[in-house]
Amino acid sequence: MIIPLVVAALFGIKVDVDLPIFLPPIYASINASTALVLIMAIWAVKSNKRKLHERLMKAAILLSVIFLMLYIAYHITSDSTTYGGTGLVKYFYYFILISHILLSIAVIPFVLITFFRAITSDFEKHKKIARITFPLWLYVTISGVLVYIMIAPYY
Repeated sequence: MIIPLVVAALFGIKVDVDLPIFLPPIYASINASTALVLIMAIWAVKSNKRKLHERLMKAAILLSVIFLMLYIAYHITSDSTTYGGTGLVKYFYYFILISHILLSIAVIPFVLITFFRAITSDFEKHKKIARITFPLWLYVTISGVLVYIMIAPYY
């Protein structure tokens, strides 16, 4: 629970640094890559390729950590971008954005518990919680890409 609090606190910090690159398309690409890795990991475990599943899940966690670092770097060095769409699309955007934010906070403990149960070989409990973690995590990665696509014209 400390990770979301730290991220929220960092939004109050502004560092006067111009980043050498524009990060949102990079971290959106990382989200898309994470979604693909998660899908491949599910395929691997259903195909009884447990070692491949393990490597893919570790890659998904690593991608998520890299995403979080870049996301924080961007938001402490840049002003927030306001969505400029109107009508029904605006409501759709805010639904996706708010659900993305809330579920991105909620999924962190699920990922950590699921991973812990796997590395401690508690596979029965791992499978139980993974059934919740996977769709949450996949939704967060895909909705993050959608949020980027929808706000990109307003940067």
